[in-house]
Amino acid sequence: MAELVRRNLRFFLLFTAAALLLRLFFIFRFPGVVTDSFVYGDIAKNWLQHGIYGLSGPDEISPTYIRLPGYPAFLAFIFAIFGMEHYRAVLFVQIFVDLGTCFLCADIALKLMGARYAKVAFVLACLCPFLADYSAAALTETLEIFFTALAFDLAIRALQRNSMRAWTGCGIACAAAILLRPDGALLALTIDLYLLAKVLLPVSTSIDRNGLSIFRGPSVLRNFQSATLVTVIALAPLVPWAMRNWNVFHRLQPLAPRYANEEDEFVPMGFNRWVKTWIADYASTEEIYWAVPGNEIDGTKLPSRAFDSPRQQIETMALINDYNQQLHISPVLDKEFQALATERIHSHRLRYYLSLPLLRILDMWLRPRTEMLPCDTRWWEFNDDLQWSILAVGFGVINLGYFLCALAGWMYARRVPLIALLALFVVLRSGFLGTLENPEPRYTLEMYPVAIVLAAFALGKMRKSNALQN
Repeated sequence: MAELVRRNLRFFLLFTAAALLLRLFFIFRFPGVVTDSFVYGDIAKNWLQHGIYGLSGPDEISPTYIRLPGYPAFLAFIFAIFGMEHYRAVLFVQIFVDLGTCFLCADIALKLMGARYAKVAFVLACLCPFLADYSAAALTETLEIFFTALAFDLAIRALQRNSMRAWTGCGIACAAAILLRPDGALLALTIDLYLLAKVLLPVSTSIDRNGLSIFRGPSVLRNFQSATLVTVIALAPLVPWAMRNWNVFHRLQPLAPRYANEEDEFVPMGFNRWVKTWIADYASTEEIYWAVPGNEIDGTKLPSRAFDSPRQQIETMALINDYNQQLHISPVLDKEFQALATERIHSHRLRYYLSLPLLRILDMWLRPRTEMLPCDTRWWEFNDDLQWSILAVGFGVINLGYFLCALAGWMYARRVPLIALLALFVVLRSGFLGTLENPEPRYTLEMYPVAIVLAAFALGKMRKSNALQN
C-alpha cells in the first residue's frame, strides 16, 4: 500500500483532504453527542477520577457492567489529555481513525484485486457520508469499523503470506472489536469458520493475474494453529473483565448484558418477544421500542401487521393503555405481552422466524442513514422541512448506490480468492441482526468496508469495460 501511495501521492492527498473536509463538516454541523455518549462518558470520568468503573448515582458511584470497557477506555484516554468530558476532542480523534479505515479499505482491495480497484475503494471510503457522519458521533461505530477493517486486512495478509505475525495482529484487532461491542465476537467467529472451511476444502497455493501471491489451504495443523491463535488473543482481554464482574457482582458476565441491564434490573422479555412478532423498521424502534419505559406508547403508530384480528387489536390496545397508565412494565403486564406474543408466533411461525427477520435486515441495509441527523424518522411521509426531506432522499439514493454496486461487485468477484471471507462476515452479521428487536441502520456499518471493497470491484470493472470499448 505504501508503494501505491508513493506512486499516486497527488491522488491520495487530494481525496484524503476531501475526506477530512467532509468529516469536519459533520463535526461542526451535526456533532453527535447523544444519551449513549454520556453513559460511556460517565463511566470514563468515574474510572479516571475515582478508579471505579461505574455510573454516577444520586449519592454514590455504582459499579456497572452494562458497557464493555473498550470505548470508556478510549474516552478516558482522550479526557486525560484534553480535559474531562471534552467530546469535541473525541470527535476530532475519531476523524483520523476513520481516515485510517479509508486506507484499510484500499489496502484490502489492493491485496484482493489490484491497484486500480484499491484507488476506487479509497475514493468510495473517503466520500462515504455514512462513515463521515458517525465519525462525528461519540459512539463506538467509528472504532468498531476501523478494527473490523484492520482484522480483515491482516487476515488476508496472513492467508496470502502464511504469516503467523499477521494472524497475531488479526487477533489483537478482533480483541479490540469485542471490547468495543459484544457483537464484535462475530469477527473472530467469521475468521475461525473460514479457516475451518479451508481445512475441509484444501487447495493449493497459486499466483493470480495481478501477480499477487494467494495462500490457499495450508496444512490442517497450520489452519488450526491460526484459528487457535486468533481465538485465544481475541478472547484473552475478556478474562480480566469476567473476573472483575465475578468479584464485584458474583456472577459470570464475560461480555455485556444483551439488554444493557443492571444486575437487579427487570427485563420485560415478554414485551420484547411481542415486539419481535411485528417490528421490521427503525421508525418503530424509535416510536415504540425506545419509549419503554418512561414514555407513553402511541398505539396509532403500530403497523397493521401488529394485529392478526380485530380481537387481537383490542387486546393489544388494552395492554398498551395499561402500560401508559404507569409508564412501566410490571411482571404481571409482561406476562400478558408474553401470552400475546406466544399466540401470534404459534399462528404465524414463518413470519416470526423468516419474513420479519429478513425485513429487519433489509431495513437496516436500505434505510437512509439519517438517524444522527435532524431528518424526520418517517422520511417517506415528507412531513419534514424541504431541506431535510431532500437530504433523507439523497442519503437513501447514495446508500442504495453503495448497496447495488456491492451486489454487482459480489457477482463479479465471487470467484476472487479470499473474497468468501468477506462475504461470510456479511452473511453471519446480517443473520445476527435479523434476530434483534431493535433494527437500527448503524448496526450494518461494520459491514461497510466489505461493501466498499465489493463496490470498488464493480465500478473498476465498469471503468475497464468502458475503456476497452473506447
